[in-house]
Amino acid sequence: MADLPELYRDLHRHPELSLQEFRTASVLAEAVRELGFEVTTGVGGTGVVGVLRNGDGPVVLLRADIDALPVEEATGLPYASTARATDAGGDQVPVAHACGHDMHATCLVGAAERLARTRDEWSGTVLLVFQPAEELGLGARNMVEDGLFDRFGTPDVVLAQHVGPLPAGMIAHGSGPVLAASDSVHVTLFGRGGHGSAPENTVDPVLMAAHVVVRLQGIVAREIAPSERAVVTVGRVQAGTKDNIIPETAELGINIRSFDDHVRTTLRDAVERIVRAEAQASGAPREPELTWSDGMPVLVSDPDATARTVAAFTEHFGAHNLIPGAVVNASEDVGHFGAVAGAPTVFWFLGGIDFGTREPGRPVAMNHSPEFAPDIEPTLTTGVDALVVAARAWLRLT
Repeated sequence: MADLPELYRDLHRHPELSLQEFRTASVLAEAVRELGFEVTTGVGGTGVVGVLRNGDGPVVLLRADIDALPVEEATGLPYASTARATDAGGDQVPVAHACGHDMHATCLVGAAERLARTRDEWSGTVLLVFQPAEELGLGARNMVEDGLFDRFGTPDVVLAQHVGPLPAGMIAHGSGPVLAASDSVHVTLFGRGGHGSAPENTVDPVLMAAHVVVRLQGIVAREIAPSERAVVTVGRVQAGTKDNIIPETAELGINIRSFDDHVRTTLRDAVERIVRAEAQASGAPREPELTWSDGMPVLVSDPDATARTVAAFTEHFGAHNLIPGAVVNASEDVGHFGAVAGAPTVFWFLGGIDFGTREPGRPVAMNHSPEFAPDIEPTLTTGVDALVVAARAWLRLT
C-alpha cells in the first residue's frame, strides 16, 4: 500500500492511552475493512478484529498492539506527537507512541493488504487482532474474555512482533522464554504531616519512601542468585504539595521482572517485607497499603513453532539478517492468546534503527524513551514482510 508511511505518521501524531484507543481503532478498522476483511470493533473494549476466510486450512492469528504511553515526545520529528490526555487517575498527561505500537499496527495493515491481494496463493483463515492496553497487561485478557475465540475462531498459531533499537532490516528471535513475567505494586506509606521546620513533630513519609527505594535495590544484588534474571524498578515516587510541608503520605510504583516462578515469589515477598519493615522502623502510625495489579506471565516462543517460522524467515531474508537467541527483560501479554487457545505462540523482534543514516556517536534511544521512534524505512517494509512470511509458513499454500 503506497499510503502505509502516511498511515504510520498519522497514528504517530495521534497516540492514545491504554483503554482510550478510540480514534486509533476507528482508523485501523476502516483500513482493514477496505481490504475485504470482516471487521468487528469494540472487542475487549477498544480492540479491533479482522477476519479473512479463504477456504479450508489453518487459522493464523496475527496480532499488533495499539496503545501509547504517558510520555512527552522529544524526537523532534515533523510528525511528533503533541497529544495530551486524561489518565485513569484524572491527571492530564502527555501521550506518545514511545514503544512503537504505531509501527506494529501499520505493519499489520500492510500484511493484511498483501495477504488479501494474494489469496489465490493460500487457503485458511487470517485473524487480525489489533489489541488495546498492552502496556497495562490487560488487552489480551479483555479480548479473550469478550469471546474472541468463540466469536471469530480459535487459532492454530499466534504470531506477533515488536520493534526495538536493533538495526533496521534485522529480525531477532528466541526459542522458549523470551520475555519476562511482570508484576506491579502500588504502595502507600503513611506518616504524620506537619511543618517542615519542625520534623521532630512528624513522621516523614518522604524519608520513609527514600529508605524503601534504596533498600529495594538490594533484593536482586543480595537475594537472587547471579545465574537468575531479575529486575526491581521504582518507576514512580509521589509525595507532598509544598517544600515546607511534610506530607501525610507518600506513594511508590514498583515493578518487578522475572523468568522463574520461585524468583517471582522471592521478589514479591521481599518487596512486601522491605516496605513493611521500613514503615515500622520509621514509626509509621499505620501499616502501609500494597495493591498488586494483574501481572503478565513469562512469554514463551514455542520452540517447534519458532523453528518452523524462523526457517521461513531464513529463506526469505537470509541468515545474515537474523539474530538468534534474543531474550529481553521486558514483558508482553500476547502469550495469553496462545495459552487460552492451546496454540503455540511465536514472537520476534524487529529492528527499527537505520544506523547508516544516523549521526555518528548519537545515543540509541530505547523503547519507552521520549526520544524513541523507529525509522520508517526499512523498518516498515521488513515488518510487513515478516508478518506475511510468518503467516504463509502456517497457511496452506496452493
